[in-house]
Amino acid sequence: MPQNGDEMLTNTRKEMDFGHRHGGGVAGKRNKRPTIFTSYRAPLLLFTFIIIAIFISSKISFSPSLLPLSPDSRPPQCTHTPGDKYLWYAPHSGFSNQLSEFRNAILMAAILNRTLIVPPVLDHHAVALGSCPKFRVLDPNELRFRVWNHSIQLIRDRRYVSMADIVDLSSLVVTSTVRFMDFRIFVSKWCDVNLSLACTADSSMHSSMLEKLRQCGSLLSGYDGNVEACFVASQEDCRTTVWTYQTDDEVLDSFQADEEFKKKRKFSFSRTRKDVSRALGPGSTAGSATVLAFGSLFTGPYKGSESHIDIHEAPNDQRVQLVIQKIEFLQFVPEILNAGKSFAHETISAPFLCAQLRLLDGQFKNHWDGTFQVLKQTLDSLKQKGTLPIHVFIMTDLPRVNWTGSYLGDLEKDSDVFKLFVLREDDELVAKTAKKLVNAAYGLKLQYVSSSFDGREQHCSPLSLPDILLYVEETICGCASLGFVGTAGSTIANSIELMRKNHACS
Repeated sequence: MPQNGDEMLTNTRKEMDFGHRHGGGVAGKRNKRPTIFTSYRAPLLLFTFIIIAIFISSKISFSPSLLPLSPDSRPPQCTHTPGDKYLWYAPHSGFSNQLSEFRNAILMAAILNRTLIVPPVLDHHAVALGSCPKFRVLDPNELRFRVWNHSIQLIRDRRYVSMADIVDLSSLVVTSTVRFMDFRIFVSKWCDVNLSLACTADSSMHSSMLEKLRQCGSLLSGYDGNVEACFVASQEDCRTTVWTYQTDDEVLDSFQADEEFKKKRKFSFSRTRKDVSRALGPGSTAGSATVLAFGSLFTGPYKGSESHIDIHEAPNDQRVQLVIQKIEFLQFVPEILNAGKSFAHETISAPFLCAQLRLLDGQFKNHWDGTFQVLKQTLDSLKQKGTLPIHVFIMTDLPRVNWTGSYLGDLEKDSDVFKLFVLREDDELVAKTAKKLVNAAYGLKLQYVSSSFDGREQHCSPLSLPDILLYVEETICGCASLGFVGTAGSTIANSIELMRKNHACS
C-alpha cells in the first residue's frame, strides 16, 4: 500500500532538503539561588541550546524560500531567449477532481496559447486543496510545492502514471488544437537532469540530481518570486478570483465572504471576475514569461457562481470554442475502454445495472442508509418489470468480505433474484490491461518536441503495474443497459453519468 500524503511529503522534504520556514526560541528567567544542581546547569543548558540550534538550522535549511536561486544556478531556459511558452499547474485530491482540473488546464492553455505540461495521476488525496466555499485553501505556492514534491516522489518510486496514459488526447493532438508535453520530459529539459538516474543505485548521482530538482522545485513553486521573461507564478486562487474569458472584466463576483466571516478570519479581500487573457495573456507581464504556473484549477458551482473558473463558451474565438466542445468529455484510452467493454459483454454477458456505492471515504461513511435506499428502490422496480435473476455490477470501496450485515450482504444471499458481479485489482483482466498501458506509454509519446525524440529512453520502467481498477470499473458502469445508481455527491458518480451521456460504451 502506498504511504499516505503526509508521510510521503515528509519523506520527500527530508530527501530533497525542502520544507517550511520554522523558528523557535526559549524564554525564561534564570534562578540565581544556589542549589546542589548548580554544577550540572551549564552542561545541561549548553546541551539544550545545541539541540535547539540544530533543530532551527535543519528546519531553515529545508525551506525553498530561504534558498534563493542565483542567476548562475537557475535552469538553463531562464538564461536563453524564450521560445515555446509553457503552462504548469497543481492538481490535487482524488482522480475525478484531477481530471476536472486537467480539462480546465487544457482550456487555459488554449486561451493563452501555451504548451500544457501534462501532470501525473497523483495518489488519492496525497495533496488536498481545502475548501473554496469556506475560503480555507492552501496558498498557491504551498500547493505547487506539495504537488512538485509528490510528482518527483512518484518518479523516484517508479510509480509514475501520466494523465495522458489514462485519458485519450488524440483528438486534440491530431488537430493541433492544444500542445502538450509530459511533466517528466519538461523536468528533464527545464531542470537539465537525466531522470534515468533514478534507476541507478549511485548515491552521488542521486545527490546531484536532487539538488537540481530542488532548485527547479523552488523556482516553479513560486517561492523565489517571478523571474523576468522566464517564470511567473500566479498568486490568484478561488478566494480572490473567478477566471472568465471575453466577458466583463474586473467586476465583483456575486459570491463574497460575509463581513462576519471576514472579521473572524481577519482578511479583507474580495472575489473578482477577471478575464484570463487580459490578465495573463499577450501584453501582460505573465504573457512574456516562458513558464506560467497556476495553483489549483479546480472549479465547481456554488451559490449561483463558479468557485474559480467560469468559462463555458467563447463565441468570438472559434479555436477556443472548439476546445471547449472537445474537453466536455475526455474519453479513457482504448486499452481501458476495451477492458471495460470486454467485462460487460463477455463476463456479465446480459443486461445489467451498475451500482456505484461509496461507503468508506469522508462524508459518505455516515450515509449508508440513504445510499442503499436508492439502490433498493431501483432493484425493487426492476424485480417487478424484468426477468430474474437481475444482473448487478457492484462498484464499491467496501471489501466483499465486509458485506455481511449490510444490504449488499442481503443481495448476495438472495442469489435466485440477484446475480452480483465485482472486479478486483488482482483479476487477470485488470493486470493485462495495466501491462498494455505501460507498454503504450502514451504520456512519453505525446510531447510537443521533435519527432525523433523518444522520451522512454530517458526514464525508468515502473517497478509495479499502475492501479487502473477505477477506470475499468467506470467504463463497465458506462455499459450498464439497465441503468446506473450512483452515490449522491460523489465525483465518481458524476464521471460515470458523463460517460453514459456521451455513449462511451457504444
